[in-house]
Parts: sequence; C-alpha cells; structure tokens
Amino acid sequence: MTETATMDQQEQIARIERAQEETRKFAAEQHKLSAETRKITRDTNLAPWQLVLSAMTAGAALFGAGAAFTKLMGP
Repeated sequence: MTETATMDQQEQIARIERAQEETRKFAAEQHKLSAETRKITRDTNLAPWQLVLSAMTAGAALFGAGAAFTKLMGP
C-alpha cells in the first residue's frame, strides 16, 4: 500500500470518527429535549389540578378564619 493510500484511509477514518461523535452529540441533545418536553407536558396536564387544590386550600383557610372570628365574637 502506498503512503498516499494510507493517508487517504486515515483521513476517512478520522472523518468517520468525527461524524460518529457529532451523531452522539445530536442523540444526547435529542434525549435532553425529549425529557424537557415530557416535563412540560406533565406540568401542563397538572396545572388545572394545582389550581383546584390551591383554591380548595384557600377556601378552607378562609372558612377556618371565619369560624375562629365567629367564635371570638360569639356569645
């Protein structure tokens, strides 16, 4: 094998290795974005329930405060 052919093979191997590294980087980025998408979707689906529970908690707190006030001002 000539020196030129050996250099061509080495260049091709280096090019393939660079392409494989880029592919690994893209795959890692895709996994990261997929995880973020799943989290945002989950948070979006839970948002109405969080609002309901917050409203119920606030209502219970107001009811408790009203009951305590009534008891203090009572007979």
